[in-house]
Amino acid sequence: MINNGSTRRYHQLANVDTETEGGSTIISIFQATPLAYPLSVSMMERHPLGSQAFIPLLGNAYLILVAAPTGDLEQDRLDSQTIRGFISDGSQGVNYHKGVWHHPILALSDQDQFLIVDRAGPGNNCEEVHFTDAEKRIFAKPACSV
Repeated sequence: MINNGSTRRYHQLANVDTETEGGSTIISIFQATPLAYPLSVSMMERHPLGSQAFIPLLGNAYLILVAAPTGDLEQDRLDSQTIRGFISDGSQGVNYHKGVWHHPILALSDQDQFLIVDRAGPGNNCEEVHFTDAEKRIFAKPACSV
């Protein structure tokens, strides 16, 4: 307990890794709108120079899509068949380590908001991979969405 016993601190739950190539840590708010479902996943992205955290602000469920890497950061190409979906109930955030393939934010509620902790600075910190029609994955709308 801290602050004269009035506050419980859950210390260092995640590490923010943004200093590669002179980067700095920034905090932003994203306002997101749901995409159309069933969702045709035609791309994924990763940030090779810094971590990126998404913290839901309004308590709404949202969809998380991640994929396994196939090699090192320099020569990685993901296999769309390794994409996995997870649902946050809106009380859980996610912190992607640098280099983790993920889909951009997938709100399930209109005008949802997220606090984002990520990197600003020089260098290419956003790599995208676009899938052929044969590589695309389809995800149904999660039952928990509103």
